[in-house]
Amino acid sequence: MLPSFRPTLLRRFAALLAAVPLLLGSAHAAYPDHQVSIVVPFAPGGGSDIVARVLSKYLTEEMKQPFLVDNRAGAGANIGAKYTAAAKPDGYTLMVISSVLTINPTLYRNQHPFDAIKDFTPIVEIGDSPNVIVVRPEAGIKNVAELVARAKANPDLLNYSNPGAGTAPHIAVEYFKYRAGINITNVPYSGAGPSMQAVLAGATQVGSFSLGSVAQYLASGRLIGLVHTGRGRLPEFPNVPNMAEAGFPNSESATFQVLVAPAGVPKEIVEQLSKTVLAILKRPDVQETLKNTGFGIIGGGPEQLKARIALEVPMWREMITKANIKTD
Repeated sequence: MLPSFRPTLLRRFAALLAAVPLLLGSAHAAYPDHQVSIVVPFAPGGGSDIVARVLSKYLTEEMKQPFLVDNRAGAGANIGAKYTAAAKPDGYTLMVISSVLTINPTLYRNQHPFDAIKDFTPIVEIGDSPNVIVVRPEAGIKNVAELVARAKANPDLLNYSNPGAGTAPHIAVEYFKYRAGINITNVPYSGAGPSMQAVLAGATQVGSFSLGSVAQYLASGRLIGLVHTGRGRLPEFPNVPNMAEAGFPNSESATFQVLVAPAGVPKEIVEQLSKTVLAILKRPDVQETLKNTGFGIIGGGPEQLKARIALEVPMWREMITKANIKTD
């Protein structure tokens, strides 16, 4: 009797083997089939957090599974970034991160935090915004010249808050200090939210933020913009000069926001996410929401983001090296 079962068993085994590629293919086609985490390596309230929460809302609607924001702040965003880099590359751990992606490999080079190019899969270049140096009206500082004069007259008096060591707003002020020959004590926080509260409460005299984080406070008059690091004038705040106009040319920088995943995510999933996010960024309501926070939408796909990362890593390295910027 036993020999009669062998052909049947062999046929079933062969059919199972033939089905494996189809099963694997259907697993990718079914993405996502459960909750997806969007890591933000900062505390709630900043530019990355705002962008991630906008995307999570519409990704949940479009892809019929929950996309939840997971704030993992600390160590200048290295905690959240390293967590993401080490996650399984299956598309269920994503990250919205700022320019620290291209800054930290140089700023924390002795700690080997991560490799911006090798450790992540580029998905979407969401957009960017210039950085703005701000003060409260009560500070009695109306422009950059007055800030420089105050700092030179009292070298140990002024301090400034920023979203964290290694963020673009931090590097922007340190490079400005280097160019102006002044001292303003750096007070880093774990994100733009707590950093903003520090300057609003007067715990620091000066603050540095991406325009997306500070726009509402400039509009309300609670903070005064002294200078921004972009080009030209800001359409929403035309009275805020750029660095060149303030006497410091060749100091342009911006804080970008991008969507990445761990290295090795399947191409099909990357294409699906990229296509969906780019469509979301074209929605008028999304554009209006982000515009109202001072955020400029770019909407670039994986190859465009890959090229920007490759460009900005050496750019920030040069700026950090020239100004001898350190994290301690």
